[in-house]
Order: sequence, then C-alpha cells, then structure tokens
Amino acid sequence: MIRKAAIISIKGTSLSSLEMRLLKKEKPWGVILFKRNIISFEQTKVLTKKIRRCLNDPFYPIIIDEEGGKVSRLSEIFSTSEFSQHFFGKLYEKNKSKGKLIYKYYLETICNILIDLGININTIPVMDLLQKSTHQIIKERSYSNKYDTIRSLGNFCISFLKDKKIASVAKHAPGHGCANADSHLKLPIVFKKSSKLFREDFKLFNNINSNFLMTAHILYKKIDSKNLATFSSHIINKIIRKKLNFKGIIISDDISMKALNKNLCSNAEMALNAGCNLVLYCEGDIKESRKLLKNLRFIDNFTQKKTYKFYKFLR
Repeated sequence: MIRKAAIISIKGTSLSSLEMRLLKKEKPWGVILFKRNIISFEQTKVLTKKIRRCLNDPFYPIIIDEEGGKVSRLSEIFSTSEFSQHFFGKLYEKNKSKGKLIYKYYLETICNILIDLGININTIPVMDLLQKSTHQIIKERSYSNKYDTIRSLGNFCISFLKDKKIASVAKHAPGHGCANADSHLKLPIVFKKSSKLFREDFKLFNNINSNFLMTAHILYKKIDSKNLATFSSHIINKIIRKKLNFKGIIISDDISMKALNKNLCSNAEMALNAGCNLVLYCEGDIKESRKLLKNLRFIDNFTQKKTYKFYKFLR
C-alpha cells in the first residue's frame, strides 16, 4: 500500500481540480472533513465518493471530528450542539443504566449518519480528565472529573463504534485535562509531577482498545523538559506504547497549531521521528498540503499492517 504518512483536509464542499490531482499523485493516508466541507447529505456523499474515486479505494479513510457540543462538524445537516461528552457524563452519573442507554441511542444516530455519508473514522472519545486547571477548550469535551465515568463511557463509545464499523480515535494522549492553555493558540506547559500524571491523567489511556490514538501538543516539564508530547520519543515510545500499552496507530494532533513553532514539514518530520505513525494537517491550504506531501515519507511497515487490519475491520 503506497500512502504518504499524513491525513490532510480540503478547502470547500467539493474537490477542486488541484485537490483531485494532489490526491491521485501524492496519495495521503486519509482525508479529514470539517464543517466547511459539509452543507447537505447529498453533497457530502458525492464528496466522499469523489475522494475515494481519486484513490481508487472503496475503503479509503475519511475522517471527521464529530464530538458533539462545541465540536460539531455536522451542524449544517444535524445539530449536536446540546450533546457534548460532558452532557452524557452528567447523565451517566445521575443514573448509570439510563445514562448509558441514552448515550447508546445518540451514538447509534451519529454512526448511522456517518455510514450514510461515507465516513469511516470519528475522532472520539475525548479521554481527558476534567480538573480545576482544565482550559475552556477541553471542559465541555470531557466526560467528567471522575476516572470511572470517563473509562466507562470512553470504552463504551469505542466498542459501540466498532460494532457499527466506524473506527475511533481516542484523544488527547497522554492527557490534555491538566493543561490550562489552548494548544491551538500556544504551547501548554504542565508542571505536574510525573507520579501524579500517571495516577490521574495518563491512566485513562491505559490499555485503551481504540483503533487510533491522537497525541496532545503539551509540554510535560517533569517528564520531557524539551519536547512536547507529539515530538517526544520518550512519551510516545516509553509511555504511550510501553507503559500504557497502546497497540494501534498514533496520529499527531493538527501540525498547524500554534503550539508547534516550526513549519509544517519540520513539524511533520519531528512528529514521525518521535514515533507518531501519521501526522494530521487541518487547514486545507492546497499549497501547504502539496509541500507537506511532497516532502513526506511513506507509511512504515507497522502502519501498513495496521491499515490492512483496519480495512479488514471495515469489511
């Protein structure tokens, strides 16, 4: 399988001729869709079919970030603005069985819509622990400040998506809830002791059975004082891979975020060198996408094997 180690995005609601050419020539691993790409059911179905036609691949990975609440890409065709993960966390803590049942109905609706649209990966669940220090960017996206609630609903979400043939991307590993800054705008720096991080934030990702995992653009000063998690081989290989025992594909968070201060190609190279299997680029700028893909390596053997396993899962 010849694929570049990147997930890219597109600018509008249809593929431009330049974007089609880029997909055919450079073959990124996948494409992620945003609100700017989705205005109706029929339009989105046409778009996903055209993307797959460019790659001549009926199982080509098409991703969406549909968390509900403030992070809803489907809002033009189906509003989920009331249904944040925190909303379901509160329901679950009031009544576990009824809360999980309502969450199941919600997930089933979302999965059926994604299947109809031709989308096979959703970047949920958010496994971050809600804390006093948690920045506003994460608060409503976290299930709870309780470990058991997050693990129970997170694992349920992953399993339910698998049953519906939608792959999950758990995030933001190894934990974004401890950060008091928004990584879209600047680098969050966490001074929490490593023992406390393992006891509170990191353990939420322990043995998680998600198909994919997304990294956090956070500098954990007490663990790696020089490299943020996405660029830290120690965090990715020693913590996420070994201590937390993650076996799937690791995707970087968006490499165009301001928490990362290099250019796209440098950010991509540093993430892949650290142990990320794929990098994510969300801005949809065709010139930047072309430059990134032309300079990017192909996926490694590990990612190839896991991608074949993902395709088998979709059948």
